[in-house]
Amino acid sequence: MGEGMKKPAVWAARTVLGATFLFSGFVKAIDPLGTQYKFQDYAAALGVADYVPDWATLLSSVLLSALELSLGAFMLLAIARRLVSRAALLFMAVMTAVTVWIWIADPVKDCGCFGDALSLTNGETLLKNIVLTSLALVAARWPLAAGRLMSRAAQWMVVQAVPVASVVLSLWCLYDLPLIDFRPYHVGADIRAGMEIPEDAEQPVIETTFIMEKDGVRKEFSLEDYPDSTWTFIDSRSVTVKEGYVPPIHDFSIIDDTGTDITDDILSAPEYAFLLISPNLEHADDQNFGSIDQIYEYCLERRYTFVCLTASSDAAVARWRELTGAEYPFCNTDATTLKTVIRSNPGLMVLKQGVVVGKWSHNRLPEPEDFDAILAGATANNN
Repeated sequence: MGEGMKKPAVWAARTVLGATFLFSGFVKAIDPLGTQYKFQDYAAALGVADYVPDWATLLSSVLLSALELSLGAFMLLAIARRLVSRAALLFMAVMTAVTVWIWIADPVKDCGCFGDALSLTNGETLLKNIVLTSLALVAARWPLAAGRLMSRAAQWMVVQAVPVASVVLSLWCLYDLPLIDFRPYHVGADIRAGMEIPEDAEQPVIETTFIMEKDGVRKEFSLEDYPDSTWTFIDSRSVTVKEGYVPPIHDFSIIDDTGTDITDDILSAPEYAFLLISPNLEHADDQNFGSIDQIYEYCLERRYTFVCLTASSDAAVARWRELTGAEYPFCNTDATTLKTVIRSNPGLMVLKQGVVVGKWSHNRLPEPEDFDAILAGATANNN
């Protein structure tokens, strides 16, 4: 590369790398539980989920976001140019190797690089990482072609501030909720609309193979060349060769204690519906059960719906009732769905005719007397 091209090429590489690291680190930092769930998916795919404690996956989530945010800031500000460029290259080499495995083995459908903010296929992720690794090679080959932008004293302040700020941000979002909600259950989202499939939506392509037998000979046939009645049916198998349109919300259902699906009743209720959400009551924080009970009493007074959605067993529900004195009804919903709905265990989501008008962590529940004003304002903003 000619001398005249080195500086703009290196600055272009550092800018793209830095911006990508910043974005990736930020969306992870504001949703540490989401990244933890992705780590748990990887552990399950490798068959080691039982040996990896939750604290380890959560700590890895917080540290990964801090590393990416730091690399991004340091790249953009040309801090420790040699060290940071090499660290970025090493990071991208490891990530590219991981995505080669993901692309080949297909253990997860989305690597989680950008959290819920941007979903990429495994092939797109591999291509993205190959491009970023190439840019990291350029930055590492000529690190000093990017001139220093600030004094060493200022650099030292940034080096200390960025990782600390990232960790503090993650801890706050663990205590409360993600600062920005990229999921389809964000405040203002219409759950019913998110479940709809357009009439002109692309349909899945499913290939079915039939195993038939005649005179002791077994053969496979497709639907197009299905044989005559002289053949005896043995078995069949269906494979999805092309995915069709999948609505943003495709697995939200509420089953009451009698086994009845009451999803439509909840989503179409003319008044507010308060949903206490706990994917697993066994690990739910029970310190704020008094506030939850007060909110339940508030709903009873105004004839609002109040139910707890959980994926826990009847025994876990009974244990929760014993611990907290809960008198509200419990319904069953898929655990993965509940983890997607709200990043808190338990958390509270309020609906008005299927539209999300409010979400709160158990650590930040409003006082019952404040709900009238909160809901009136939220409903007005959503109309």
